[in-house]
Formats: sequence, C-alpha cells, structure tokens
Amino acid sequence: MPASPSTARAINDRLALRLLQQEGPLTAGQLKQLTGLSRPTVADLVERLGAAGLIAVVGEAGERRRGPNAKVYGIVADRAHLAAVDVRTEGVAVAVADLVGRVLAEASVPIAGDAGTGPALEQAVTLVERVAKEAGAERLHTVGIGAPGLVDPSSGELRDSTGLPEWHRRLVATLQERLPDARVSVENETNLAALAEQRDGVAQDRDTFVLLWLGHGTGAAVVLDGALRRGASGGTGEIGFLPVPGTAAPPTSTDCEGGFHSLAASAAVVELAAEHGVSAEASEAGVVRAAVDVVRGAVARVGRQEAESLDGPAPAVAFLDALADRLAIGVASVVAILDPGCVVLGGEVGQAGGAELAARVQDRIGRMTPLPTGVRATTLGGGAVLRGALLTARDRAQEELFEPGGVGRPDGGQGPSSPPPGRSVGLSRP
Repeated sequence: MPASPSTARAINDRLALRLLQQEGPLTAGQLKQLTGLSRPTVADLVERLGAAGLIAVVGEAGERRRGPNAKVYGIVADRAHLAAVDVRTEGVAVAVADLVGRVLAEASVPIAGDAGTGPALEQAVTLVERVAKEAGAERLHTVGIGAPGLVDPSSGELRDSTGLPEWHRRLVATLQERLPDARVSVENETNLAALAEQRDGVAQDRDTFVLLWLGHGTGAAVVLDGALRRGASGGTGEIGFLPVPGTAAPPTSTDCEGGFHSLAASAAVVELAAEHGVSAEASEAGVVRAAVDVVRGAVARVGRQEAESLDGPAPAVAFLDALADRLAIGVASVVAILDPGCVVLGGEVGQAGGAELAARVQDRIGRMTPLPTGVRATTLGGGAVLRGALLTARDRAQEELFEPGGVGRPDGGQGPSSPPPGRSVGLSRP
C-alpha cells in the first residue's frame, strides 16, 4: 500500500539526515540530486528539519558565480552530546562527543584494585561528569560503555563474572541514577573493538571476520555477514576459556586459567618473553604495558637479530615465533569452526606486534588449515573500545532523534516510546 503523507515525510526526512551524516554539509540542490526528490519536497524537508533544530545553515556555496549563493545545510552537532566509557581492570577512559561524533573532550583515570566498590564507582562517574563539563555538554543524551565480561542478551546487563570487580557490574545503574536523562548501555569490550575495526580500522572491507583481543586478557568478537554474533547467553568469543594444550589443567566454569588465556594474556606474554631472554623494564602502568613493551621491543630488534644470528634464532626472533605458535592455536580453532577468512589481532598487544607478528601467525595458520585466512594487525589498538563505544552511542542517539517520532519533538524523542536503558547495541541494525 502507498505510504501516507506523514509517513512519506518521515522517510524523506530520515533519508536527508542520513545523507548529511554520511556526506557532510550539502546544499538543497545536492540533496535533491542524491535523494531523487523534487525541489519542492526537498524545500519542505529542509524547512521541517530546520524547525526541529536538527539542521542549520553552515555556509554558502557558489561564491564564484553570479546570482544568490546556495545555502549549505549541516546537522546541528550540539543537538545532543554523547559519552563513551572504556572500563578496564586497571582504570577508566571517557570521551564526550557531539551528535556527528566529533570528540570534544577525553580523559582517563587509574583505579586501584583495592579501591573498593563505592570509591571506584565514584571515581568512574565523577570522570564522566568532569569530561562532559569540559566538553561543554549540559546534559548527555546517550552513554555507551565497553566492559569485559558477558552481557546478558535479554536484559542488556553485565553479568556477574568471577574475577571482575563488582564496580564494573554496578556502573550502568550508578550512571543511570546520576544521569537520569541519559540512555546508558553496556557492551562487551571486544565486540565494540570489532565495530571500530569494521567502521574505521583494518576490517572496513570485510563483512565476515573475527577479532582476537590481546590485552590484559583475551577475547574474540565474531562478525558474520556484517552482523555481530553474541550467542544464546552472550558468550560468543569467550576464547579465554578455550581448552588448549600446554597448560597444567583445563579451565573451569569460573576460571579461565588453563585455557587460551593462560597462553595469550598479557601476564603470559611477559613470562614467555622472559623465558627467551627478552625483558621489559618494570612499569607502574601494569602488566599490559609490560607486555606491549616486550612485544614492541622484540619487533624493533627482530630484523637486525635475524641478520646477526649464527647459532640459531636470536632471542627476539625466538620469542615472536613462540608467541605466534601460541596465538595460532586459538586462531586455528576459530578458523576451523567459522571460516571467517580474516582474523584481526586486536588490543594493545596486537597493535604492538603489528605486521611482523600478524605475518607469523598467518604463516602458521596456512600450515594448520586448508581454509584461506588472512591475519591483520589492528590499527586502533586499545583505543578501539572507546571508539566502538562512541560509535554505538552515536548510532543509538541518531536512531532516536532521526526516527519519525523523534524529529521535531521538543524532548528529542525522549518520551515513553524510547528504548529502555541498558540495552546493548550491535554491529547491524534492522
């Protein structure tokens, strides 16, 4: 059946907003050309969106020709402010951006392991409030949180996981109490990193890939045909629990020690480096920084040491080979089940290893499976989580503000029909 006039207007408005989001500021003539709509229809939608406070004149085009210049329209970036929160075992990072995703302020704070739940929550929430103030945001429309652990697919809440601080699980509710007008949601950190890699990183050309997170711990995000796969309980990609050879005992339902975590987490990487005579200076920044230092240092030395070595592999070469052997065990298991065609070595350690480590892992995978698999190193590193959280917050805010019921509403679509807080956001949306 043909759309009603109001539905047609809503569809046209949303189409124009999406084009302005993707292409940047445009003239009415350019909108007409890109949408295929008539000139009067474009004029009407421009007037509607301007009255709703969603677009405004940001300049003029055609200064060199005679006659009146064409007005250039763009999305009103400060129509809504968004926050991204990256929750780690050792601290929190926060970024605040406008509606088009431009970062206005960001900061991070370490949180000691013995800080206690209350003080840790206060540190995290205070940081969000401080960064929002520095960004000039009177209120936050949407807050996206990336955290380790399982996110319940039905409730959108972070599940209670052994080994993770209690304040992680309580952060969503606490932020919602302190920011009652905001929509607050949490997503697994590795899933957010995969989103960032697909949008802005090394997987932009891939609809199907797996991201292997290498940081304080290990994790994997699975993207098949453009969609993030979470599994029945939200646990797809919990590769730290994968039983692997070379450990003292298999993992348990409450402890991933003995699983792939024991081979590839930062503490294991530092120990492996020491076994091969590669060490890093003690760092107050923690075990992740130590792992990054030993891997980056080995990569920097590997070319020279390969040339100088006469009596077998030099320490840096032997260490990277041994690390690639370990990583290949986990990657090969993923490849055998999913055949993703591409694996991204993510996280801080994946970035430190770069192309040198990725090439070593790809070589081993090529000898372990008949399934062609490219292995790439992240270009975003640990910052991928914060970037992914910001992208999901922006998507959610724009979905709400740009939806038919939200355009032109004084509350920006924040009425009873808004989705409830705590729902996680994936790579693909209907």
